[in-house]
Amino acid sequence: MDLGEFEADNSVSCRLASAIPDVCKTEDCCLGIDEAGRGPVLGPMVYGICFCPVAKKEDLKDLKVADSKTLTEAQREDLFRKLDEAKSFVGWALQILSPNTISTSMLQRSKYNLNALSHDAAIGLVQFALDSGVQLKEVFVDTVGPAEKYQEKLSQRFPGVEVTVRPKADSLFPIVSAASICAKVARDHSVKDWNFPEDLGEVDADYGSGYPSDPKTKAWLLKELDPVFGYPQFVRFSWSTTQTLLDSKAVTVHWDDDDEEDGEKAAARQNNTSMLSYFKAGSKTSAQQSNTHQTHRFFTERRLRSLATL
Repeated sequence: MDLGEFEADNSVSCRLASAIPDVCKTEDCCLGIDEAGRGPVLGPMVYGICFCPVAKKEDLKDLKVADSKTLTEAQREDLFRKLDEAKSFVGWALQILSPNTISTSMLQRSKYNLNALSHDAAIGLVQFALDSGVQLKEVFVDTVGPAEKYQEKLSQRFPGVEVTVRPKADSLFPIVSAASICAKVARDHSVKDWNFPEDLGEVDADYGSGYPSDPKTKAWLLKELDPVFGYPQFVRFSWSTTQTLLDSKAVTVHWDDDDEEDGEKAAARQNNTSMLSYFKAGSKTSAQQSNTHQTHRFFTERRLRSLATL
């Protein structure tokens, strides 16, 4: 699986897709939706769809697809290869939600929780299939939240398409199993070959599965925590696991809004420097004043710069 487009900038989300089989544009099709990586504290969450003509359901069964969680990594890779080779009647698409996207969505002022993020990713992929000319007749979905409400939401969004939402749909419907395999293979590849854009030098790649309960993941989180900057964007800052470690191991940050005391006075009282002092006119360091000084990517990515006047 080629994830080059996502790997070029893994701080943002990315959509990847196979070619659309011609038969899917002329015959009624079924489509399955599933995700991989909802629970981990590390790496992206990947939503996948797989689709084929309703008349080809038995051919899909012959590929012996199954719930990706019941398969070994080698089996998943082999089945994805078979799905990709069945391009005459099988198509797939992925929405890779970067950990940075997940974190910023969940931590923004107007809350955007993981269920809403998941629903929107699934809806976006179904719409992509329709916009690509796939003649959708049936959609099968592994539920996120209450199945009845989710099914009603999708049915209203896509009238004319028969929507079935079930818990454990990846073990009930082969087309959902196929979507599960596509999503899981993509997540496995992205985590295994993660490119750390923060230029951290040698980073320990033995971070385990990424789940908070994994001892390797726990050890990696402790080892890689920077007391000032926290973690690279590979880590989901919106997870309670991350927040607990930052609260207990990282440098405490005093915010002006925490109490009535002026932030700069509070910093001075504690023999610290207020962050606000770096943004004051006339307070630039010699390095900042230098014409050759390059602003750190943390600021440029967020479009942050110092202002002399408002």
